[in-house]
Parts: sequence; C-alpha cells; structure tokens
Amino acid sequence: MPVLVITGTGTEVGKTVTTAAVAATALAAGRTVAVLKAAQTGVGPDEAGDADEVARLAGAVTKAELARYPEPLAPATAARRAAREPVRPREIAKAAAELAAGHDLVLVEGAGGLLVRFDDEGGTLADAAELLRAPVLVVAPAGLGTLNTTELTARELCRRGLDFAGVVIGSWPDSPDLASRCNLADLPEVSGAPLLGAVPAGAGGLPPADFRAGAPGWLAPELGGTWDAAAFGVREAP
Repeated sequence: MPVLVITGTGTEVGKTVTTAAVAATALAAGRTVAVLKAAQTGVGPDEAGDADEVARLAGAVTKAELARYPEPLAPATAARRAAREPVRPREIAKAAAELAAGHDLVLVEGAGGLLVRFDDEGGTLADAAELLRAPVLVVAPAGLGTLNTTELTARELCRRGLDFAGVVIGSWPDSPDLASRCNLADLPEVSGAPLLGAVPAGAGGLPPADFRAGAPGWLAPELGGTWDAAAFGVREAP
C-alpha cells in the first residue's frame, strides 16, 4: 500500500490526528513516510498547517503541501476568493506518485469530505484517488449522526469502484454515550467496510513521545497497529 488517501465524513472529525497516528505507526515499523496535504485552507503563510501537525506528532515524515489559501473554506472557493490557481486532482495524483517513488508509504490528506471541490470543474479527492488507484481510509466521528454521513461516503466510494480500506473513529470519547457505543457495531454494517481503529479524544494534545508510543494501539493490524476491533467492541458494548 504505497499510497493511502485519507478523507473524512466532514470537517473536524479527527482526520489530521488520524493521519499522524498512521504515520507514527508506520515510522515505528521502520517505514519511510511522506504526508501530502493537497490543499491547506484557513492558515496564514507563516502558520503551521496540517502536514506540519502530522510531522510534530508523528516524527520524521516528509511534508508536502500543494497550495495554501488564507480563508477557511472549501479549496475551490478559497482559491477563487484569493484569486489563486486551484489544485486539480491530476496534480494531487502526480505529486503523490512522485513521493511514492522515494517512500514506503505516502499519506494523502484531503480537505473535509470526499466530494469537497478542489477546482471549479468539480474535481475532488475521490478523483485523485481514482487516478492513483489508491485505497481510501475514511475518518468518522463517534456519535449520533455518523451513520448517515459514513454510509453516504461509502456509497460514493462503491459507486466509483474505489478501494475502501475501512473506517477509523477520529475521536473516541473518554465517556462514550449510547450512540457512540452502538456505532461500533453499526459503522461496519452501514459502510460495508471494517472498523480499523479508534483514536482517543485529545490524542492530538499529547506530548509527541506519548502520541508515538500510543498510536499503534489505536489502529488495527491492517494499518500496522495492534488495535482489536472485536475486543474493543466487547469492552465498550452498551
């Protein structure tokens, strides 16, 4: 799996922290890792972006960012308002392929959800994944409302014939409510894909050394970790 595309069911679902966990787990296994942020929005020229945050948490990754726009909007809208060139799916795929030539694993982090537009022609992260023929990992929230957005994302991946790697819960609460605990069984059912991890809420605030030590325990063996979905489900069962 030289390239893994990481998307979310929406914004603020834990996508960047999950990307960092995947990167940290791969680095711990001795793999070389590159992180490609296709388009960074809402961040100034001298501020740290998502790729920088992944590197801070995970360690020695190669960082790449194709474009940066100041307003926190969808990439196509942010590019248009800033009077700058948008990032197109073919450019994302080309950059990822070039990074894959020199790394064991390339993580391509999108912006928001799978169908957020990157350009005015309607290009999306799904289009880039198609060009790359790369598996897609979906990061979803734990609680109420996640089943609908996760299933919609899964249906689009299926419609396009993309390889749906699985779902990671991007922020598992310390005290999960009933909906969150029920969703451990329901998310694989509605998505048709395995649950591949649960990143603890607040993991991004851990000291980097603690984050790196903990990351393999948050992810399933398919992502290089030791997390056991069945055991976790029994432990958290309603």
